[in-house]
Amino acid sequence: MDKQLEGVLGFFDRPEDLVTAMGKVRDANYEDFDAFTPFPVHGLEHAQGLARSPIPWITFFAAIAGFITAFGLQYWTSAVDWPLNVGGKPFNSWPAWIPILFELTVLFAGICTLLALLFFCGLPNIKKRSFDPSLTNDRFAILIAMPKKPAKAPKRDFRAFDENEAQSFLQKVGAKDVRKVYAQGWF
Repeated sequence: MDKQLEGVLGFFDRPEDLVTAMGKVRDANYEDFDAFTPFPVHGLEHAQGLARSPIPWITFFAAIAGFITAFGLQYWTSAVDWPLNVGGKPFNSWPAWIPILFELTVLFAGICTLLALLFFCGLPNIKKRSFDPSLTNDRFAILIAMPKKPAKAPKRDFRAFDENEAQSFLQKVGAKDVRKVYAQGWF
């Protein structure tokens, strides 16, 4: 079975070098590129040109939905469906509901955040293996990948992928080690 070229991977020693090189890769107009780091690197998302994630908004609206659900459920059961006079308190005694309001707010926000994270990040990743075992330990890398065939016309002109040119470009921007990587699926 022939191995299919996935892209070119360049390794860097320091996170600062990675961020600088990522900005140059973005400015070079490559269509598909990504960074791999063992820990979050400040400024990498800006150097990569990524847009702000929609996950905080999903969390916010899920928290509001949880709060409204908890309030509505408690109001319905206490004041409408089964009104009981307990110690002379009003039927809609909302200070007693605060623990449930808090719990459902956190529950809805947490579950929706997890689902949004799985959806937007494409997790779980069962299609590929790691390109290098040390990427999660102590190495920083940039992958310039072969572009997938776009379903529609791209919004801007991208540089055509050439593996030798991508290798020399990564070496020029400071990569210590540059390798070609091939697709290795789990199946």
